[in-house]
Amino acid sequence: MTRTIYYTATSLDGFLATPDHSLDWLLSQAVDPAGPMGYEPFIAGVGALAMGASTYQWLLDHEEKWPYTMPAWVFTHREFPPPPPGVRFTGDDVGGIHGEMLAAAGDKDVWLVGGGELVGQFADRGLLDEVWVQYAPVTLGAGAPLLPRRLDLDLVDVAHNGNFLCGRYRVAR
Repeated sequence: MTRTIYYTATSLDGFLATPDHSLDWLLSQAVDPAGPMGYEPFIAGVGALAMGASTYQWLLDHEEKWPYTMPAWVFTHREFPPPPPGVRFTGDDVGGIHGEMLAAAGDKDVWLVGGGELVGQFADRGLLDEVWVQYAPVTLGAGAPLLPRRLDLDLVDVAHNGNFLCGRYRVAR
């Protein structure tokens, strides 16, 4: 069954990025991408993804080429240059687009790549199934929050990967 998953990393004090959108604190941490709850086994199960405009802009600014091969939806009201193949811009409500994402994912999962507010919109509509968090041994004091919503979760699994404590949670219904 296809799941909609928020897979992300956070500082110990619950921030995804610094106030100026930097991820330097995250990218300097030791992690095994093929290890427990690592990126490689996770992305192998992803068939479609969604992100907000800030995450999309960060990828444009920091990646030489578009890093994904699966269909992607960017929820935005901003103007961007023409997107890479497979990327769709939308200003529509997540509820109206979610079915398209599930269909595109086939028997794989939908990954909510980044943006706590966007993930919160999926959660508000009961469309979020799991939250996977990689906790980095860093505190930031301020920045973009992990998820600016109240959400009750059930712990499913834990792991240790490099410097990260990893938790997988199911959204309590």
